[in-house]
Amino acid sequence: MHSAPAAGTAPAPRPGPTPRASSAGVAAMLGSGLSNQIGAASGSLAFPVLGPVGVVAVRQYVAAAVLLAVGRPALRSFTWHQWRPVALLALVFGTMNLSLYTAIDRVGLGLAVTLEFLGPLAIALAATRRRVDAFCAVVAAAGVVVLMRPQTSTDYVGMGAGLLGAVCWAAYILLNRTVGSRIPGAQGSAAAALLSAVMFLPIGLYVVLRHPPTAASLGYAVAAGLLASAVPYLVDLFTLRHVPPAAFGLFMSVNPVLAALVGWIGLGQGLGWIEATAIGAVVGANVLSIATSGRGPAV
Repeated sequence: MHSAPAAGTAPAPRPGPTPRASSAGVAAMLGSGLSNQIGAASGSLAFPVLGPVGVVAVRQYVAAAVLLAVGRPALRSFTWHQWRPVALLALVFGTMNLSLYTAIDRVGLGLAVTLEFLGPLAIALAATRRRVDAFCAVVAAAGVVVLMRPQTSTDYVGMGAGLLGAVCWAAYILLNRTVGSRIPGAQGSAAAALLSAVMFLPIGLYVVLRHPPTAASLGYAVAAGLLASAVPYLVDLFTLRHVPPAAFGLFMSVNPVLAALVGWIGLGQGLGWIEATAIGAVVGANVLSIATSGRGPAV
């Protein structure tokens, strides 16, 4: 999963960035995307020992440690009005990662990330009423139908997990906005990460007692937490200072492609031409929607 920046943590983008700053922003986005997908692939290497649930538990611990160090939340000063969205965000955060890793385990990295990507795409398309966005929604839906077409080997549980991840990512975006409006800085996201880690403590203890981790599996899981949570989060804080939000959203479209490449090169998860075309349709729909933003006539 791409680790979205916490709401309210990044200052407004600087107007008219210099070419040098823009190049740095693009390099940062590419590095963040690769880190995110390599981290997800690393976590999958620990599945034989820890399983998706165990990997997610370790990832939650790592994410909490990093976000607490960055956000430094004043937990005692939070009101119930602030704690409610934080608790919901914590629940969504854990469910989102668990559904993604379950999907990766069953259908592969490229397809899992493509299905999860439908969450932010749906949020973006729902915010407008342009004809071009309606067309993009149809194209994306067609791509998903192709990916989920009935076959003898179709894993509907894995597909369902990917779609659940999409719903959670959409909820994550909306909840982050609420948390950011009620709690300053990164304190809200840090508190949510802490709650999520606490929720996964019993699960982590059960996994350790039932399936003692090897040094290699634990290393892969920790790498997933660092590469897929900590690095993207910190890099995104830098990126949003140098890249306009629209360009940032456009580059997010590359993540399913990066996931497919990392899955193919690092995990040997090849895709047929039909699956590759369907992923391209979902990515292309998002690119077209963002690239034409503000130009198309309303429906």
